[in-house]
Amino acid sequence: MKRWVVSCGAATALVLGGCTQEQQNQFRRGVQNWTGTNGVLEIYAGDKLVKRFLKIDKMSTAMGTGDGVPRSYRFGYGVLDENLNGLVDDTERRVYFEISDYASSYIFYESPR
Repeated sequence: MKRWVVSCGAATALVLGGCTQEQQNQFRRGVQNWTGTNGVLEIYAGDKLVKRFLKIDKMSTAMGTGDGVPRSYRFGYGVLDENLNGLVDDTERRVYFEISDYASSYIFYESPR
C-alpha cells in the first residue's frame, strides 16, 4: 500500500511538471472547486461596502456557448448577506450572482471562519 501511494505521488509530480503554468492553474482550480472553499465576495461603492455574498464555493468565468471564448464576467452562488453582519441569518438565502470583469471595487477571499 505504501509503495502504491509513493508511486501515485511520483506519477502526479511528473505529470504536473510537464504541464504549462496555465494547465497547472486549471488543475489546481479544479481540485479547489471539487474540495470547495468558504469564499466571501464583497462589493464596494467607493470606500463603502454595499453587498456581501457568503459561503461561495467557487466563482467561474462565463464561456461562450458557440465560440468557447471567455466572457467578461464571473458568476457563482452564495448567500446574500442582506444586513452585512458577516453571518448567515435564517432569513438570508443562497442566490446566483454575476460580477463584471470591468468592476474594480470588489474583493473575493476565503472566509477565516
